[in-house]
Amino acid sequence: MRILYFLVFICALISCKNDKKPSDVKNNEKSTLIFPEEKHFKSLKQITFGGDNAEAYWSFDDRQIVFQSNNKNWNVNCDQMFLMKVDETFKDKKPPMISTGFGRTTCAYFLPDNKHFVYGSTHLVDKECPEVPLRKNGKYVWPIYDSFDIFVADLQGNIVKQLTNEIGYDAEATVSPKGDKIVFTSTRSGDLELYTMNIDGSDVKQITNELGYDGGAFFSPDGTKLIFRASRPKTEEEIKAYKELFAQGLVEPTDMELFICNADGSELRQLTDLGNANWSPFFHPSGKKILFSSNFEAERGFPFNLYMIDLDGKNLERVTHGETFDAFPVFSNDGKKLIFSSNRNNGGGRDTNLFIAEWQD
Repeated sequence: MRILYFLVFICALISCKNDKKPSDVKNNEKSTLIFPEEKHFKSLKQITFGGDNAEAYWSFDDRQIVFQSNNKNWNVNCDQMFLMKVDETFKDKKPPMISTGFGRTTCAYFLPDNKHFVYGSTHLVDKECPEVPLRKNGKYVWPIYDSFDIFVADLQGNIVKQLTNEIGYDAEATVSPKGDKIVFTSTRSGDLELYTMNIDGSDVKQITNELGYDGGAFFSPDGTKLIFRASRPKTEEEIKAYKELFAQGLVEPTDMELFICNADGSELRQLTDLGNANWSPFFHPSGKKILFSSNFEAERGFPFNLYMIDLDGKNLERVTHGETFDAFPVFSNDGKKLIFSSNRNNGGGRDTNLFIAEWQD
């Protein structure tokens, strides 16, 4: 689930731990926000200032961004969707909210017309924010709300269509760069699996069918492949624990690897075998590499940094070099910019903000 529960948990861990400050690093002429080792960032701009801001996605023309935030100064009690132009920043003002303001939302993504977007929301079942359990039997967990469905809305926040109405969790929708398909995660089979559908909601097809949580999927630039994160319980004990949590509407996301397949689910294979949590993957503009977030080098759950890896699992490269949290990397459609979420430059507090980097290979 690409949502902000993860940020709440990580921020609780690191709230007393200051990130190293790029502004204090000498010989850094590119930006006070960039660490010297971050050679892929030609420049870096912070565009939000406060709260937890994540899952920012570009319009097809790269002129606008939709993202989710729980910034209390914007009068929301849990994650809602907001809209900004690419050249805007929101430090002392509130961006327009384009979700209903009710329930909890997740995973907004633009449609090809740049005038509508899809997103998941719980508002039909309950207008209040659902509870957020973070631990079960001492383990960190994510809730999988049965009340999530996927909707289409315009940029004024008016819902124009409901794409899913099955019993159970339907969310995590992203759109193919070709503009013809949506991939999403659903529990309609009795497990958390990937599905695709046309952008009008028709022709739903199941893509994965192995026990475990399959989610956070994105299409390759040419629309022919999918990259996603997954848990794969193997031992009898792991399977029992997974099924017990799932029956309670929960998953444990601390052991996930990246998987890749064709857009129809064929030729499925595991891409990473790093340990810990490997997640929020996104294709490099070339279609030949994957950018993702991981804490596989961490001893206490953090830091999370961005890494890049070839489609054959080789040439793993660390991209960011913070000591807290970098995740949700998404390239612009022209491949020139990268937006991601980070705890950098937050004064040692808990805020997670959005940053836009000029990318250089």
